[in-house]
Amino acid sequence: MNETSAPPYDLAQATADLTAADAVLGDLIAAVGPCTLEIRAHEPFVALLRAIVYQQLSGKAAGTIHGRVLALFGAEVLSPEALLAVPDEALRGAGLSRAKTRAVKDLAEKTLDGTVPDQTALQPLTNEEVIERLTAVRGVGPWTVEMLLMFTLGRPDVLPVADLGVRHGYRLLYDHDELPSPSALRAHGERWRPWRSVASWYLWRAVDRAR
Repeated sequence: MNETSAPPYDLAQATADLTAADAVLGDLIAAVGPCTLEIRAHEPFVALLRAIVYQQLSGKAAGTIHGRVLALFGAEVLSPEALLAVPDEALRGAGLSRAKTRAVKDLAEKTLDGTVPDQTALQPLTNEEVIERLTAVRGVGPWTVEMLLMFTLGRPDVLPVADLGVRHGYRLLYDHDELPSPSALRAHGERWRPWRSVASWYLWRAVDRAR
């Protein structure tokens, strides 16, 4: 399932609040227009599998490999049990590196043992608790979980301070000579609460507009 939908919060309210809180960001919001952030409501297992496959690859190459991995399952539903039944050699043949093969198998095992819960079980957890739980999976770091929080779980207040696009957008928007440190970006971003996901989306657009 690849259907996208609007996130479960009020984007218009978010942009109004951000404009009131930060005039410089407000100018960008006015120039870009309404936020069109969308989410894909996958289960965490499916979303993290895709994230692991896509790591450190161009979108086109990653999409090809992801398609080959999914093709290994045929008509069978993609599940942790099904993934564990696929030989490592088949995953390598689909284009996964040895490290990514180990990572997706670890993801499947940790989904089955409950370390990686389903989407319903994640909902009551804070962002920090979700990051702590899911970074227990081999090859899954905080940034990967932050993307899941934003684009799978639809959390409104995520600021991925290590994301180069967000940092570059901040540098452009606020006319700094150098990229902000993660701590400096986090400090400035306090004024964007509780809509830091939307602020991040606009910082990515700042980079797009500069190209």
